[in-house]
Amino acid sequence: MQMDEPIRVAIIEDNRTTRDGLAMLINGTPGYRCVARFESMEEALRLMSLEVPDVILLDIHLPGMSGSEGARVLKERHPAVQILMLTVYAEEETVFESICNGACGYLLKKTPPAKLLEAIRDAHEGGSPMSPEIARQVVTLFQKTGPPETLDESLMPQEIRLLELLAQGCSYQVAANRLNISINTVRKRIGSIYEKLHVHSKSEAVSKALRNRLIF
Repeated sequence: MQMDEPIRVAIIEDNRTTRDGLAMLINGTPGYRCVARFESMEEALRLMSLEVPDVILLDIHLPGMSGSEGARVLKERHPAVQILMLTVYAEEETVFESICNGACGYLLKKTPPAKLLEAIRDAHEGGSPMSPEIARQVVTLFQKTGPPETLDESLMPQEIRLLELLAQGCSYQVAANRLNISINTVRKRIGSIYEKLHVHSKSEAVSKALRNRLIF
């Protein structure tokens, strides 16, 4: 009987003790294999193409490029990769930003080893594992946003499509390529979206668009 291929996991974590501990846990468990470990996003982006993992454990607070920004770049380069964010604290803004940028799950670093392994498998199989404290933050965030509100102006279909791409974690350049428009046109449309939605950032725009059922 042929065994299933192990789930290939990469770790991006700047703390060596944590990084090595995670690798030891993964390699010591049947059905899992740590294929790479990196101490920064820059190192991961430079070397990860050598072997693309199934699941990435990504620290939210890294020197240089942050984990939440790194999630966006990783999803652009490797759309099939599942990204699990790791953090010490359940910070509402970084939770929302990471999810907008393509992370499928969010775990506290104190998660017990058995639960962490379960979360890796869950992510690999299409789930969205979250520590209870993180899930509560997500619920609270959406409760704060309240019910849909009446907008002063309606968004144009092309603006809604652009927002959908941004919600999926696309950069302005990738969105421009997919929409077959210039990056300057993207920036003009972003300005129009911000003005119509009365927001000042991408995460605010995506949040408000979700709340008002403009995108799903």
